[in-house]
Amino acid sequence: MHVRTREVRVAVAALATGAALAVAAVPATAATSGSAAPAFLEPSELPPHPASDWYAGPVTAGRPDPLPMCVGQALPSTASHRRYWTEYDTGALQVTVVERSTRRAQEFAALLRKDLDDCARKVMEQYPDITATQKYYGRLNVEDGAHVHGVHTVSSWGASDIGLFSVGRDGTTVTVVQWGQMGGFQHAQVADFKKTTVTAVAELY
Repeated sequence: MHVRTREVRVAVAALATGAALAVAAVPATAATSGSAAPAFLEPSELPPHPASDWYAGPVTAGRPDPLPMCVGQALPSTASHRRYWTEYDTGALQVTVVERSTRRAQEFAALLRKDLDDCARKVMEQYPDITATQKYYGRLNVEDGAHVHGVHTVSSWGASDIGLFSVGRDGTTVTVVQWGQMGGFQHAQVADFKKTTVTAVAELY
């Protein structure tokens, strides 16, 4: 079994085994505080799947496991996340972090964008049997801005996965959205994913 490739595919394809991950070992849901907690995407707000509805797990406190590719190591323990999946090999993830100040949120969003800018190189450095390429799909004018990236990975034995990533900010809150499935750049639902990102950032509060 190619364990390393499974790790990459879970990260890039946004949980090809998402349903199992969501059902198994359900962690504690995010606690509510005196201030309003950031809102998370609803399944219907994700890029439409041609043959399946989207399903979602609970909003959960802490970093997701497995971590999303490239941006995962930067996520703090104060993050909250929600996983999404379809009946097929397509999944998604949203991770949100509330910082103590706007300046810290700006710096954190910039760190995540830097990690995505260098994503393909880092993947190939960590996994020599993976070839990765990436594209930048631009900035979205929503709240304090969001940026969209795409990463395509191919294993030495032919597994091919496409992932879309976005980083957006609204004041002190930063959110990361990930979508993925088997395939290449031609299978990426970029326009739909941009709409999803705009919704995610606009509806944080």
